[in-house]
Amino acid sequence: MDKARETAVRILYEVHENGAYANVALAKALRQLDLGEQDRRFVTELVYGAVKAGGTLDWILRRYVSRPVRKIQPFVREILRLGLYQIFYLDKVPASAACNTAVDLAKGMGVKGLSGFVNAVLRTAVREPEKAAFPSGKGHATENLALRSQHPEWLVRHWVRTFGFEAAEKLCAFDNEQPVLSVRANTLRTDREALLAELAAAGAEAEPSQWAPEGILVRHHGALDALAPLQEGRCQVQDESSMLVAHVVGPQPGEFIIDCCAAPGGKTTHMAALMHDEGRILAGDIYSHKLQRIEENAARLGIQSIETEEIDAREIGEQYEAMADRVLVDAPCSGLGVLRRKPDARWRKTQQEIAALPDLQLAILESAARAVKPGGVLVYSTCTIELAENQGVVSRFLEQHPEFELETTGHYLPLPTKHAESKMVQLLPHIDGTDGFFICRMKKMDQTDKKG
Repeated sequence: MDKARETAVRILYEVHENGAYANVALAKALRQLDLGEQDRRFVTELVYGAVKAGGTLDWILRRYVSRPVRKIQPFVREILRLGLYQIFYLDKVPASAACNTAVDLAKGMGVKGLSGFVNAVLRTAVREPEKAAFPSGKGHATENLALRSQHPEWLVRHWVRTFGFEAAEKLCAFDNEQPVLSVRANTLRTDREALLAELAAAGAEAEPSQWAPEGILVRHHGALDALAPLQEGRCQVQDESSMLVAHVVGPQPGEFIIDCCAAPGGKTTHMAALMHDEGRILAGDIYSHKLQRIEENAARLGIQSIETEEIDAREIGEQYEAMADRVLVDAPCSGLGVLRRKPDARWRKTQQEIAALPDLQLAILESAARAVKPGGVLVYSTCTIELAENQGVVSRFLEQHPEFELETTGHYLPLPTKHAESKMVQLLPHIDGTDGFFICRMKKMDQTDKKG
């Protein structure tokens, strides 16, 4: 069997049948297998491409089979998805190769009796591609956009209602761009200029971020496992927009900071660097294995000021009432601002799950607020572009908590931007060219503030 395609099918099976994350399953498989660089790149392209195309591939598949897609044997379903992805989306792969290797995979992966079915479906797709033409014309614009941009139709309809058709189209296009690796210089050990020079010497193509003073965009690099500055703790992988959060929190040396939903620790370790690793940061999360990732990142970066605690963020206020100088709530959210970095996420979201999030987010924010000292700072952030999860949650919170005052969040951004005067900062991918992100800073008034 073709080893690269077999690997891709097995990863797709893990993602769709066992709920694995595509990036995690891919990284695990590539570490375990002795594949050449060309095969590694091909497996990556196949996996991310087929996962991202998800529902669109299944729509295409339904044009060529009479049975429901869910009733096709799982490995056969993945072989067909992979074959159709190559036929319709990979010009560099001959159609004959896509068909022949799919048949070989069926024979070699325990579904030999269905190899004829696989062959018939894919050969028909090659002969009759017009069957998979997306609906067009009046009344089909949104459905067409969803299919050609490989997004769930319900989500595209929601974005069209919220932002307008043209903006929704740009959002979808952004999600399908190749994400650039973004890293943050660990200023406890180096600075951005030195890190840029080190990356250049290692053969990477990198440039300074225009959003964060420690940020670097690495446009070309080798395997991350072999990237010395990362492995030796001189930098941390972190999205550009995510780097803004620690600056808005503004931690100072000697303070007690609480990061309520801290895993995997990018913002936690950034705050530690900004306060020169002097003081105390409590990093909380409800999953012990995620806390372990924070501890590993802190150790690699040489940080001593972070302590972890397995705790539900809704209990933070009770356990640490009025103790923290600053509290960060980087709330669990729909993640609709970072879909380009998570190819499987767009197909896992549901309207019902997203609708339930604002109440949870508000409960966490209210608990976190109790932990803030009078005169202290509370920051709320998400990686989504959903109004209900962002401005909606903050507005509800402020209505119920007059002791908190909304500050001009844009004043605390580290570099000049058009958001400098924004009370709440909302980055939108199709406008700002970054991952979608929301940040809001509030201050808890003390008696002096109230008298004034």
